[in-house]
Amino acid sequence: MKLNLRIHAARRCGRVLLAVCALASVAASQSFVVASKPPETRAESLVETLHGVKVSDPYRWLEQGDSSEVRAWTDAQNAYTRRALDPLAGREKIAQRLSQLLSIGTISAPTPRRGRYFFTRREGQQNQPVLYVREGTNTIGGKDRVLLDPNTLSPDGTIALDWWYESHDGKRLAYGLSESGNEQSTLYVLDVDTGRNLKDKIPFTRAASLAWLPAGDGFYYTRFPAPGTVPKGEENYHRRVFLHQLGDDPGKDAELFRREERPTEWPSVGLSRDGRWLTVSVSRGPGKNDLYLRDLRDETGGFVPLAEGKDASYTARVVNGRLYILTTEDAAKGRIYEAAAANPKRSAWRELIPESQDVGIGSFTVLGEQILVHGLARATSRVRAFTRAGEFVRDVKLPTLGTASGFGGEDDGGEAFFTFASYALPPVVYRYDAATGALAEWARVDAPTVDAKAIEVKQVFYQTKDGTNVSMFVVHRKNLKYDGKNPTLLYGYGGFNVSQTPAFNRGLNLWLERGGVYAVANLRGGGEYGEGWHKRGMLGLKQNVFDDFIAAAGYLIEKKITSRERLAIQGGSNGGLLVAAAMTQRPELFRAVVCSVPLTDMLRYQRFLIARLWIPEYGTADDPRQFAYLHAYSPYHRVAAGTKYPATLITTAESDSRVDPLHARKFAAALQAANGGAHPILLRVETKAGHGAGKPLAKQIAEATDVWSFLFWQLGVSA
Repeated sequence: MKLNLRIHAARRCGRVLLAVCALASVAASQSFVVASKPPETRAESLVETLHGVKVSDPYRWLEQGDSSEVRAWTDAQNAYTRRALDPLAGREKIAQRLSQLLSIGTISAPTPRRGRYFFTRREGQQNQPVLYVREGTNTIGGKDRVLLDPNTLSPDGTIALDWWYESHDGKRLAYGLSESGNEQSTLYVLDVDTGRNLKDKIPFTRAASLAWLPAGDGFYYTRFPAPGTVPKGEENYHRRVFLHQLGDDPGKDAELFRREERPTEWPSVGLSRDGRWLTVSVSRGPGKNDLYLRDLRDETGGFVPLAEGKDASYTARVVNGRLYILTTEDAAKGRIYEAAAANPKRSAWRELIPESQDVGIGSFTVLGEQILVHGLARATSRVRAFTRAGEFVRDVKLPTLGTASGFGGEDDGGEAFFTFASYALPPVVYRYDAATGALAEWARVDAPTVDAKAIEVKQVFYQTKDGTNVSMFVVHRKNLKYDGKNPTLLYGYGGFNVSQTPAFNRGLNLWLERGGVYAVANLRGGGEYGEGWHKRGMLGLKQNVFDDFIAAAGYLIEKKITSRERLAIQGGSNGGLLVAAAMTQRPELFRAVVCSVPLTDMLRYQRFLIARLWIPEYGTADDPRQFAYLHAYSPYHRVAAGTKYPATLITTAESDSRVDPLHARKFAAALQAANGGAHPILLRVETKAGHGAGKPLAKQIAEATDVWSFLFWQLGVSA
């Protein structure tokens, strides 16, 4: 009896302590706001009339990121944010734990090339993943050799390996490097035997697509025009396909394909193993592309269109003269056709693997006489094997609900590799044996400080505003009581056909260990339920995405998983637009917001960097009809004076070459000027970093420390 009383007393004291911490956190928030107002921001009286509507843009001057005034303003904002975050109680403890968690390594699935296996791995405090090769038939537990270590290329780890492509014989490797997160790759070629670079060096190869010639003496590749060769502001467009022979001057490379009349379209290349069949896929926006095939043995022949102008996607591979095409044409969840490459006309296509309403098809890998198909069912991975004739062979049994990715194999091989992970499962690389169907563990990431068995993952479904059923993952410690008091972080994306599936989030364990709940909603606009799901959240239907997210928050509150005072939301890039829209439409629903590298000015977004590529997803304010719905939700234009906004941390980076930091600056300025409440509006601008790709570990830890310190502070969580 005494023991029970002691337990009861301890629990009561614990609750009292948490309450005291929560009150202290709220008090700290209030004292900060009272003691420190945000920097003054000049507002201009700039009003334009667009399609008959007057539109105010008082902070347009903040678009000029290189001006001395904007730089001074940014410095003042960063200093203000530092005054808010640096003194927070428990910050040092948070940083120490995050340093442990984010030091948990990474590994990619290897790509096999004639007995060589190429992959990346990051260990401990390394800022960047290292590229390795493993050789020999006994690949499990084999000896690895470093091919490229980006950590040796800069003292602060800000030079990143963007991409790489191995030649068919495994003797050459083309790769791209960029600096400070800008993703503006320069292409190099490595001799795998010696580990030394050849003299080939090709700039302007951002996100390059590349296909090696059979002999490994050259490749087809994509590159962008050099500055000065196209009108100013067009450098991020006009992507073209070239042929490069090793040792030649890249400036004299033969150009094979361009779309000069449609510069925003994005070609990618593929080549059959025998070097005969060249495919070019031209993206016209998320979920739709044109597809062309060229017989390189026919010197007088050109590119034959396989699909043009259709509202569908097409992915093609040519293996042993057979053309395999994965498409969403009349099949929103995907199906696979095959045809003779020598007779590729549409009427000759034969359906090989039909569409399934239960399992979508996202990609496929040809392995000898098998086709390995990866897809999604209820937002989790499914892997199935078929014969080359389309007959079902087997389901590949996966460990749990999670995500399989990075499939690699050879057309004439009998093995494939992929990485599998889930919220409670660190990444594991598996080798699939096509002959037996057996899975063998090839490598894994160790996470000794994470108690995966203590984590519970649920998938729930809720109804959104128009009655649509939406799925959501809810992650927390086991036996957590739903009493409406749990600090909860809701994450979403909802765009570009991108699927939010279970992933191992290293920093998230800090939150779960402190009793936090993490929820990820599978919003329309994503690809979790096929291309139809994507289309119901794009262009004029974008409001569906925001409604789905707001309904997810309502579900979490209704089920007493949390309450409004303990609910935060987070999103980045298109997800930054999502949370910015949610907080301007329903500011009373959330206690805190983390808005990262966001789009917020949806009337001018297409004018900057690569954003014209996104017009097929969002639309453009140049069109009167599209202007109407963009203006209706554009977060920067929806900020209203006197509104009590949630505590908000907006993060961006100076070298972001995707979403211009101007969106974060203008949104922060508008919120700070309009805020009628006591919660802080903070802006964090990172230097020598970009949209996120290639960010060194040290900067990841620093940013994560700020984000989690902010959330702990605002939701009253003790570190």
